[in-house]
Parts: sequence; C-alpha cells; structure tokens
Amino acid sequence: VSVLVAAGPVAADAEAETGFVAKRIEVGGIEHGYYVYVPAEYDAAKAWPLVLFLHGMGQRGDDGVAQTTEGMGPAIKKHPERFPCLVVMPQCPPTAWWHRMVDLLDAVLAETRAAYNVDDNRLYLTGTSMGGFGSWMYAARNPGLFAAVLPLCGAGKPEEAQAVGRSSVPVWAFQGDADKVVTPGATERMVEVARAAGGEVRYTLYPGVGHNCWDRAYGDPEVIAWMLEQRKTR
Repeated sequence: VSVLVAAGPVAADAEAETGFVAKRIEVGGIEHGYYVYVPAEYDAAKAWPLVLFLHGMGQRGDDGVAQTTEGMGPAIKKHPERFPCLVVMPQCPPTAWWHRMVDLLDAVLAETRAAYNVDDNRLYLTGTSMGGFGSWMYAARNPGLFAAVLPLCGAGKPEEAQAVGRSSVPVWAFQGDADKVVTPGATERMVEVARAAGGEVRYTLYPGVGHNCWDRAYGDPEVIAWMLEQRKTR
C-alpha cells in the first residue's frame, strides 16, 4: 500500500493541517480518495482518539468526497466541539460493498495511524446503513481492535454478531422503527445474538424514524460523548 497524494503533512510529529483533509491512497493498483477530519485543536504532542466512519450505499463513488456529505460529516460540521477526535472517512467504489473492501479499510486505517498521533486504546468504528453492515463485519474481523462500535440502521450475518459479542467490545446499535430499508427486526437479531455471545450491547430504537436514524444519533451529544469515553482495556 502506498499513498499517492496526501494533503498536509504525513509525519506524526509534523504540524498537521486541520479540518476535512483530502487524501489519496493506492490499494491493489487502484487509487482511492478518502478524508480525514482533524480537529482545530489537534496537537501531535498528545495521542488522539480515532473514529473510522463507513458511509451508506448512496455515497459510493470515486469522487472521494460524497462520504463526507451524509452521516458523521454533517454532524461534525454542525457541532465540531462535540468531536475532539480524528475521523477517517474512506469511500466505497460505485458497485462495491464494504465486505469487498477490507483491504481499503485496513490501508486507510494504517495510514491514518501512521500520519497522526493516535491513541491505540481509543479506536472507534461506526457506519450508516451499508456502513452499519460494514461495522458489524469489520468489527468481527478485528476482535480487540476497537474500543466501541456504533452500527446505525445496519445488520449483517449472525456469525458476525456472535464474533462481536465474544470480543467483548461495547456496542451501541441504532435503528428507526419506521425503517423500510433495514427493518428493526434485522438489527434486533444482531443485538440479540451479540448479547447471547456475552457482548455488552446497547440498543436504541427511535419511534417514528425511518431509515435516516443517523442525523438523530450523530446529532446527540450524549452518543458521541459515550463513544469517546470508551477505552480498550483488553
């Protein structure tokens, strides 16, 4: 894996560009665009929490930008003070799904951890819709990596929920009860399986909310504060 273009310094001890910083990375011979949100108060002298955000199907593409326009990106722009953390936002190609893009996720996470001073005990994973499915999948593939996982309106395979539950990573899942795209039952099954496997799983069902539960969840300061309070102890 090699970075083709990095907007801003790439050395962990350098004075980093802040805001939404555009990056390019090559994985398997294909170039991808992604963004890293760097808070204005970022100081490389201390370690910072890092969130990996996985977007939904509507933001797939190759422009490297659409993934910042839904979900966590707008929440950060509206209330940056609630996000004293780094956030890496990769983009899934137009016809792909996150389970086919594990190499890209591995690469952007590794590059971001190398470019910034990241607290390895405060890595977080979250995603919306297709990215919610991706969150269950990627957490299952990486037991012990994340301090918390927040899947929004996304389910997955029972074996993924079981693996996440066995890993003991705290999970907070979100769902709208009026969702016609991913039904509440699909999310509830993941929650039940993860809990049965020993997982610490919170579940919030928003009454009257459709598929877009992300504006509600990411717009809730208590949700973001809870996520950033979690620390890996394993």
